[in-house]
Amino acid sequence: MSRTNSLRTGRGRRTALALGLLLAVLAAACGKEGSPPVKGPKAEALPVYQVDQGFQLPESATWRKAQRRGYLIVGAKEDQPYLGEKDPASGVYSGFDIEIARMMAASLGFEPKTIRFRTIASANRETALQNGQIDYYVGTYTINDMRKKLVGFAGPYYMAGQGLLVRTDEDDINGPQDLAGKTVCSAAGTTPYQRIAEEYPKAVLVAYDTYSVCVDNLLTYQVDAVTTDDAILLGFAAKAPDEMKVVGKSFSEEPYGIGVARSDNALRFALDDALEANEKNGNWKKAFEATLGLSGVPAPTPPPIDRYPAN
Repeated sequence: MSRTNSLRTGRGRRTALALGLLLAVLAAACGKEGSPPVKGPKAEALPVYQVDQGFQLPESATWRKAQRRGYLIVGAKEDQPYLGEKDPASGVYSGFDIEIARMMAASLGFEPKTIRFRTIASANRETALQNGQIDYYVGTYTINDMRKKLVGFAGPYYMAGQGLLVRTDEDDINGPQDLAGKTVCSAAGTTPYQRIAEEYPKAVLVAYDTYSVCVDNLLTYQVDAVTTDDAILLGFAAKAPDEMKVVGKSFSEEPYGIGVARSDNALRFALDDALEANEKNGNWKKAFEATLGLSGVPAPTPPPIDRYPAN
């Protein structure tokens, strides 16, 4: 086969893959009946969480309410591969954030399989916690001082940072310092987009409403890189590790926490204890390896838990 034909074949395969990825993400977002199932972690690779049968937390209003109803309601994302993703056919959620939610449930005395996940958009997270619509939230939720005025945070359980996703055949981009003259895609109006515009002005920026469109354009050679939180990029890379890779070191800090009602310090501290225990017993690492680890990135050391004083 000639080099030209080989290149065309490779690009054709990537185009088909890109369309497949985009359809899967769109299906997850729309949840249409009959949509193709979303590829998820292998069940046999996931940890089995032992339920703490004797756990009690009467000082937490959230925990008491959940105990009366018999299950937890957890807010999550549904369109982030290997982080928080919903299979449109079965309605089953999977990913690293989902595993964090499940291991927390077991530590709080609830069977993880009884969790009722509820998709909550980023803009509605604080309201959902404040109004008691959910018991806690796990979904690439960055801890910062402004949000601490509205909700409480357990953790962090993962330290994300802005990163770069490129094709596996890309050798010239190894970090943001290599973006001069390169076409970089991100979501419109986001912090990652703004950071590239301000700190790396020689990059050629394009923006779309969703990262899935950026990934589609990456695989079809319309852009050279995609940028957002590295955890999100790792999820996309895990979908097609032969086609995409995350390169370089992260160039921001985004500590992901578990959101709770601001007044429920008892629940926050109990979740901190649960995170610490699951990091020590290996569940955290095993959950990472079965989800985001499928991108080829080894499990990092979990960040120190921030047990800030009661509000």
